Formats: sequence, structure tokens, C-alpha cells
Amino acid sequence: MSWVTYFASAVSAISLIVWAYLVLTRGFFWLSSVRDDKSPPAPAVWPAIAAVVPARNEADSIADGLNSLLRQDYPGLLSIYLVDDNSDDGTGDIARRLAASTPPRHLQVISGAALPPGWTGKLWAVKQGIAAAEATAPDYVLLTDADIVHAPDSVSWLVAHARQGGYVLSSFMAKLRCTSLAERIHVPAFIFFFQMLYPFRWVRQPRNRTAGAAGGCMLVDTKALRAAGGIEAIRNALIDDCTLARRLKTQGPIWLGLTERVHSLRPYDSFAEVKQMIARSAYAQLGFSPWLLAGTILGMALVYLAPVLCALFVPGLARWLGLAAWLIMAAVFQPTLRFYKLSPLWGLALPGIALLYMYYTLESAYRHARRRGGEWKGRVHVNATSV
Repeated sequence: MSWVTYFASAVSAISLIVWAYLVLTRGFFWLSSVRDDKSPPAPAVWPAIAAVVPARNEADSIADGLNSLLRQDYPGLLSIYLVDDNSDDGTGDIARRLAASTPPRHLQVISGAALPPGWTGKLWAVKQGIAAAEATAPDYVLLTDADIVHAPDSVSWLVAHARQGGYVLSSFMAKLRCTSLAERIHVPAFIFFFQMLYPFRWVRQPRNRTAGAAGGCMLVDTKALRAAGGIEAIRNALIDDCTLARRLKTQGPIWLGLTERVHSLRPYDSFAEVKQMIARSAYAQLGFSPWLLAGTILGMALVYLAPVLCALFVPGLARWLGLAAWLIMAAVFQPTLRFYKLSPLWGLALPGIALLYMYYTLESAYRHARRRGGEWKGRVHVNATSV
């Protein structure tokens, strides 16, 4: 047996051990079992809620998103604040027409002020929305994106769940659109990788330091938010949802789960659109560290690519060990694929999908080096932080 075969056997064995560790010790993230399946009991008194919706050039989805909030069956006070973040596609006009024609719920459209230094655009819009909402003295603020559509009971469920568990942050991982080929390739893997980074079971454990949230839908206790320093405390964070979750977990328990109640309308019809979405913040996830970047790329190559290469091209023990690791990663991908109603055969493609994500991560670092990091909808947040 040549040294190449020995080396391949060692590499495939390490990969298999890593997958065994991930499967057994990382909060069983792969089961995708933290969801909103059970209905929490209704609180004795329904608290006041202010929904804050930052919107920049969202003309295609803003009507659907706002209508889903206006049609909520929430028994308490629900006020909605749409912050038009200097859109040039008529987003604000659509929202104002909707506000004029729907009196049952309070909908206020705010024209966003110019972006000041030291803020990301979304967080500056959120800050203005929360400031306007203070007039109603809300107990909770619902931070939701303009492309998010809510089922009629989504706010009621989140509030009842927050009251039952004493959560200062309850977040739905919105179900992303998964229609185009680019979406079918990338979206389930995105959710899988996110759960691996932030195991949902660990997020909800008060003694575990893991803190995560999904920015498309977050119900936040206003007292806890103020105690954590408010939105100002994270004003320059690119990954604002998880940064906010870390701060709020110091104030009380938090929760993050999958759902069918909240859907994202944002389309990703091409690979370029997916790359833009991932590359925007991937390097920030690594703290803008070249060392963490190198370690991440090497680690992903070991865990995702090496088993396939060994299974296909190396004879003997290395082939069987590589095949075992490949089959394990395909198997643990299945619950996420079922959630998105995709063929189980996509599980065998996970190594190739991981290779795409490695490329996007390198692209993210390259953009940061060129001072184009964090680019989104015509803005480049050169000095944005990872936390």
C-alpha cells in the first residue's frame, strides 16, 4: 500500500470521525425538530405589539408582506410601522396607498432619514421604526422583513409562545422560496449549515452560550432590548440578527425554530443572486479573519470533499471509509430536504453544494479586501463589523 493510500485512509477516517461527532454531539441539529408544531396557551392578557418593517426597494413584495400583517388575527393591539429606506422604486407609495385603504389596523409609513455614518442601512431603518413605535408603548417589537409573508396566526403564536416560555426573543426561521434550480441547490443547504452553526436546541437552552436568530421574523421584548443597549448597540453589525440574539440572551432565554407560518417571497433565480446573498456576510461570519477563513476552507474540504474523492478514486479502506462518511452526510441532510419537499437524492449532492459555498466564502473575503464587503441594494458598508 502506497503512502498516498495510507494518507487517504487517514483523511477519510478523520472525516468519518468528524461526521460522527456532528451527528451525535451537536444538539442533533440535523433532525430539524425545533418547530412551531405545538400551540401554546393563550395569555390572560394579550400584550401590545409594534411590527417594524424596514423596506428598501421592495415594490415587488411590500403589498403582500404588509397585507399579511394587516390580516393578523391577533386579539391585542398590533401597530405596524413601515420605514421606507430611501427607496426609488415606489415602495413607499405602495405602502401609503395600502395604509389609506385599510383602517382596521394601524399602519404608519415613515420616510427614512439619510443614513448616518456608523450604521448599516437596515438597522438605521429599524431604529427609526422603533422610535416611532414608542408612542404606543409596545410590550414587544416584531422585527420582520418586507419580503416576509405571515400566516394569520403567526403573531398570536409567537406572543403566546414568548409568554409561556418567558422568551425575550422568539424568532421564526422563515421558509425560503425553493422553486428555481438555484434555490433547490442552495436553500436547503443554507438552512442545514445554519442549524449546524447555531443548533436550535442549544439556542433555547439558557445555560448554553449559543445564540442565533433569523432576521426575517423576530419578536423582541422591549424591556430586554433597552437593557441590552437597544438597536444602537449593534448599529454597524452585518449579521445583525445573530448579534442581537447574543445580546438579548444575556437578558433572558431566547428561541429559534423552523416554521410553515412565515414564508419569504424573495426570489433567487440565478446562481449570481445566491452568490450575492451569501458573499455579503460570509466573511463577516468569520470575524474578517484570514486565519479563520483558511481553517474553514480546509475544514470543509476535509469534511465534505475528501470523502467523495476517496470513495471515487482511492481503492481499499480509504474508499469504504469515504463512502461511509458520504452516506452519513447524505442521510443527515434528509430531514431538511423533506422540509423543503425535495428528492432525497439531493443528499448525495451535498459535497458539491458545499464546494459552491466554499467559493462564495472566498468571494466574500475577496470583496472585503476590495472594500466591497456587505454590498446590498446599492450600498456598501465598508466599515461594518461582524458583531
